[in-house]
Amino acid sequence: MAQPLPARSPRLSLSAREELLGWGFILPAALIIVALILYPVLYDLYLSLFRVTIGGPGIYVGLANYASLLGDAEFWRAVVTTILYVVFTSLGATGVGLVVALTLNRTFPLRALVRGIILLPYVAPIISVVFSWQFFFDPVNGIFMHLMYAQLHLFTERFSLIGSPANAIWVAIAFSIWRDFPFAYLMILARLQAVDTTLYEASEIDGCSSWRQFLAITLPELYFVLGTLILLRVIWNFNTFEQVYLLTENVKVLSVYTYFKAFVGQSDLGQGSTVAVIQFLILLVFILFYVRRVLKW
Repeated sequence: MAQPLPARSPRLSLSAREELLGWGFILPAALIIVALILYPVLYDLYLSLFRVTIGGPGIYVGLANYASLLGDAEFWRAVVTTILYVVFTSLGATGVGLVVALTLNRTFPLRALVRGIILLPYVAPIISVVFSWQFFFDPVNGIFMHLMYAQLHLFTERFSLIGSPANAIWVAIAFSIWRDFPFAYLMILARLQAVDTTLYEASEIDGCSSWRQFLAITLPELYFVLGTLILLRVIWNFNTFEQVYLLTENVKVLSVYTYFKAFVGQSDLGQGSTVAVIQFLILLVFILFYVRRVLKW
């Protein structure tokens, strides 16, 4: 009598195997995200519910840190300073990068050399360029004050432009634009070189001016690049610390304010974590709004 054949285990379909393969590729990146991003965020949220001093025990205070912070006038000044800094630096760096990219997209002698030199502010070590800017604005030996006071006589006395919060914020904004515009220029230039040149040729036949070509052809082609650049710049500038802190301590954006709360003075890590959580929520709301309304993703 013939023996029955053993039951064969059902094989996964091709789509199921591809799905498992996809999860296998995603899993390492997902673990890294959980370990390096999600866990610190959750721990920061947990820490914001305690009063924690360096070397001391944590005391549970619930939402007292949030109530104290929202009633702190210095916190709201940091919020206003951060918004001012982020808006001007993000739009400024992207705008300057756009102008430079449009200029260097044209043919002229030594264009390749100029394209390389433009990248120097972005690739130069942050500590060296910060010291250069501090020397430039030095009230005694700086070039800026020498021109404004000694040569042009626009000021009645020498003073440190980065020595007061009212002036230092604009120096910090100018420094950020100068340092970060090469990244925007590089991304915009790469997109400009991919635009079909026949569009410009056809528009010239129709009698379109250069400005009309920019509005009707160049700007629509750059829309998502510019939108993405502004989004990235907002995220980076909202969280920037070293550029502002190394340049001057008179500009307290939220990242610098967090550092002072957590490690300077009373050194309350719980208060610092609370600022970081609020900063994260503000940035998250902006990103969701921007992605839905502007980028339409």
